[in-house]
Amino acid sequence: MLQFGVIGHKGRMGQALEAAIADAGHVLCVGVDAGGSIGPYASQCDVLVDFSAPDALAANLGAARVAGKPIVVGTTGLEEQHFVMLAEAARAVPVLQSGNFSLGVTLMAHLVREAAARLGPDWDIEVLEMHHRMKVDAPSGTAKLLGEAAAAGRGIVLGDNMESGRHGMTGARAEGAIGFATLRGGTVAGEHSVIFAGSEERLTLSHSAENRMIFARGAVRAGAWLTGQSAGRYTMNDVLGL
Repeated sequence: MLQFGVIGHKGRMGQALEAAIADAGHVLCVGVDAGGSIGPYASQCDVLVDFSAPDALAANLGAARVAGKPIVVGTTGLEEQHFVMLAEAARAVPVLQSGNFSLGVTLMAHLVREAAARLGPDWDIEVLEMHHRMKVDAPSGTAKLLGEAAAAGRGIVLGDNMESGRHGMTGARAEGAIGFATLRGGTVAGEHSVIFAGSEERLTLSHSAENRMIFARGAVRAGAWLTGQSAGRYTMNDVLGL
């Protein structure tokens, strides 16, 4: 039985995490939200889980480092400076960050990387995602994760080969580009597809999330796994042994 500290407790994911923690036989040590700090409570917990906001990441990582506790980060909308923060924190404590904690998506990303490596640059790659109308960032963290997997399979940098937000007279598709398309509407928990378009054939790898509990259960599993690790940077691939 582990003590979980949840940052972003009142959000949709925070509530799902509380249920997943109980279902797994663990205990919610403390839940904090905007205006609160995990710092005074971090030492009482076995592992911290952060699903809050990018601008709170520095403080949350700092609290984990001071308390010497592992931290799972599922906050979306992270930018380059946040990944620098994650790398710095990982020198002191175990850190696991992911754009998606679904076990199915984790395996899908592994398959995307394999397909991109084996099919080669002659196949165009497009990442399509749809989420509920309230989601504020685009492309989703999961779409970026899948795009990174495709780029890794090709041995290229996603940031240098990413196409998104096409509109108007954009010209022909850039050779070797990884395209992104974003849809928003309704109450969709998450739909992701990676399309490999070759000459006269297509391969599509897809994942559908029916309920955000799949992400919460994955994050709890990741947190439990992380408590047994030494300081370092980890991913969901490590949790599944991929």
